[in-house]
Amino acid sequence: MWNQFFLLEEYTGSDYQYVGKLHSDQDKGDGSLKYILSGDGAGTLFIIDEKTGDIHATRRIDREEKAFYTLRAQAINRRTLRPVEPESEFVIKIHDINDNEPTFPEEIYTASVPEMSVVGTSVVQVTATDADDPSYGNSARIIYSILQGQPYFSVEPETGIIRTALPNMNRENREQYQVVIQAKDMGGQMGGLSGTTTVNITLTDVNDNPPRFPQSTIHLRVPESSPVGTAIGSVKATDADTGKNAEVEYRIIDGDGTDMFDIVTQKDTQEGIITVRKPLDYETRRLYTLKVEAENTHVDPRFYYLGPFKDTTIVKISVEDVDEPPIFSRSSYLFEVHEDIELGTIIGTVMARDPDSASSLIRFSLDRHTDLDRIFNIHSGNGSIYTSKPLDREISQWHNLSVIAAEINNPKDTTRVPVYVRILDVNDNAPQFAVFYDTFVCENARAGQLIQTISAVDKDDPLGGQKFFFSLAAVNPNFTVQDNEDNTARILTRRNGFSRHEISTYLLPVVISDNDYPIQSSTGTLTIRVCACDSRGNMQSCNAEALLLPAGLSTGALVAILLCIIILLVIVVLFAALKRQRKKEPLILSKEDIRDNIVSYNDEGGGEEDTQAFDIGTLRNPAAIEDKKIRRDIIPETLFVSRRTPSAPDNTDVRDFINQRLKEHDTDPSAPPYDSLATYAYEGNDSIAESLSSLESGTTEGDQNYDYLREWGPRFNKLAEMYGGGESDKDTS
Repeated sequence: MWNQFFLLEEYTGSDYQYVGKLHSDQDKGDGSLKYILSGDGAGTLFIIDEKTGDIHATRRIDREEKAFYTLRAQAINRRTLRPVEPESEFVIKIHDINDNEPTFPEEIYTASVPEMSVVGTSVVQVTATDADDPSYGNSARIIYSILQGQPYFSVEPETGIIRTALPNMNRENREQYQVVIQAKDMGGQMGGLSGTTTVNITLTDVNDNPPRFPQSTIHLRVPESSPVGTAIGSVKATDADTGKNAEVEYRIIDGDGTDMFDIVTQKDTQEGIITVRKPLDYETRRLYTLKVEAENTHVDPRFYYLGPFKDTTIVKISVEDVDEPPIFSRSSYLFEVHEDIELGTIIGTVMARDPDSASSLIRFSLDRHTDLDRIFNIHSGNGSIYTSKPLDREISQWHNLSVIAAEINNPKDTTRVPVYVRILDVNDNAPQFAVFYDTFVCENARAGQLIQTISAVDKDDPLGGQKFFFSLAAVNPNFTVQDNEDNTARILTRRNGFSRHEISTYLLPVVISDNDYPIQSSTGTLTIRVCACDSRGNMQSCNAEALLLPAGLSTGALVAILLCIIILLVIVVLFAALKRQRKKEPLILSKEDIRDNIVSYNDEGGGEEDTQAFDIGTLRNPAAIEDKKIRRDIIPETLFVSRRTPSAPDNTDVRDFINQRLKEHDTDPSAPPYDSLATYAYEGNDSIAESLSSLESGTTEGDQNYDYLREWGPRFNKLAEMYGGGESDKDTS
């Protein structure tokens, strides 16, 4: 019986490695039994002698690939092939040898530890692994040691924990360290295999250094004209630490300029920016001294013994003189003046001075953009503002002026100040009716009847408020005024009954006065119409002419009749205008060039026997021709005196007469500057192309030659074919 065999790994012999022997009690040694092997690697990695049962390994075996193999063995009868015993299972275990060195999972480690750490502070732990069997011998027992990095660091042999070995390691002296760790198996004994790794260790910063100013005294300069908030310079304390451990807060702790200057910490640059807190004046003070402190904002209590973590420096600030503009005695001025003051009255005075030691003279002026109407003026020497035009509160109650002050020696350097002028009210306006009143009284009104309630307004604004009094300018027998004592009054009738046929309109003068000083009053006239009213007092008609109209003709009928009359008048006027336009219609209707128009007369003459159509005697008797008349189809730009043409003899030929008239028109300066149509009722025979008319074709057809028409261009091709073809046909016939 068996259950386990052992085999040494990495066998280097030339023969197969012997594993063990299988044997059955049924084996008589006569070779009748046959041993069979099956399972992991049977037949390939492991073989068995079927007669003797010896098992061998055919090649080297690596335990790290597989630590054990499970196989099954059986003995059968060689002749019948039947098993003589049940199948049995056994295990072949591979014995380990030290053939693997320790390895680290990473070639390079990165670690950090705070500077100034105490001895023994843990930095990082490194761990190596060994593929050998830890349960068999010391092949997998690893011991750690440090090959590089002493005396700053050490490593625990069993755990691989790296610790600090020196006290007070300062980052400012050295920040980076490289440590080499070795891992060796076989418990670190001779013959053991080993592996190494590198650990890069960085010392992290702690606040172990206070800030320090590089200079004990710092000098700065600032012009006296620098506005509040202006940065005049910076101070900076250096700190060997980094990050938040180097953050510094600056403040002014002492000096004679603590109320004149501020200091602000610039976080990104760790500088202290000194700014102006109050306006400076060279003439008042020229030098300020400040004591500035810089202190770390994050202090580690463990390093209090290295403190204090702050430093101080002296900052001296010199104020430089600048030619400053004038300074007014106030930031603004308010003057009040009554609107009835005389022209040239001084309403107030502005004052300014030169803050410089030279104390130059000041010249004052008004910004005319703030006084476009030039109501005010200013004395350039003493700053007195006076009126140059009358004031009227009702037009403008406030005037906002701007006064400019400039040094005479340096007029470009100016200062402005606002001046507010308030115009005080004077009772210089009389009250008037608040609105226009359309007042009427019914014909059937009774005495004491209210016909209108009136009120008044006043442009003035007295301190005690408005108070008006109403009365009649004279005693009126028809109407009276009753003051309501609330700035209104009632108009009442004084008698019964009114007749619009007798008097259609009454004028009632009403006197309105105020109660301010001096008292102002005005007279307003109410126009009161007499109207017909119904029983309820509602107005129906106020026209006196309505009484004369027949009772049977309504207002609508009158309106219709009036419209018909207007329409007839319009038709008559249009007809007359069209008729006049037709009479004055010119011969040439188109405004375009007359050469492009054809004038059609739509009539036909009566031939030679028609002596009424045209009198040719007129051509032969120029004396009968009337004086020249201005043409109707053009408007001459310049009119010239018509020249009288000398009379031609009675026997003058028509041709000579026409040529004479043509020459006269060519030299006439009053002729139009463009071509116009002129009818001479005569045709000459001097044309180069001769006549194209067919009137004389019967006598001259045989002598005509139309070949030249082909030379006139494509527009005359059709005409040339017509006449040229006709001749050819005639010749051939």
